[in-house]
Amino acid sequence: MGAAADLEAMVKNEGIEIVVDLRGEATESAYPNPGVQWIQIPLTDQSSIPQEEAFRTAIQAVTDAYQQNKKVAFHCGGGKGRTGTVAAGTLLALGACRTVDEAEAIAKGIRSVIDMKPAQKESLMKLYPNR
Repeated sequence: MGAAADLEAMVKNEGIEIVVDLRGEATESAYPNPGVQWIQIPLTDQSSIPQEEAFRTAIQAVTDAYQQNKKVAFHCGGGKGRTGTVAAGTLLALGACRTVDEAEAIAKGIRSVIDMKPAQKESLMKLYPNR
């Protein structure tokens, strides 16, 4: 996970096969590569679908790739809010964490700049109400 500017290094250094791009403003991959599948799931405040549904779709795309043993990367513009929320949601979806707060702490331990906004955290609470 990271920012759009990190994608080239992720692809080259980690052998990424699938990129889940969370930027609504993107018109192409931050690092176009014919060997990498680009999936855009726009997470913006002006989305036509509820934010938690967009997060659910993004989390599902990441977990599906992971469960297919694909090397998956995901990013937004700065790799803080949207990326952090999908990271925490992925940890919850995979059963690696019991609570939203625990998932956020683990994600921050991996990428210290993660800064989920209250509305983003609220979306995770709606998706994972018993956590």
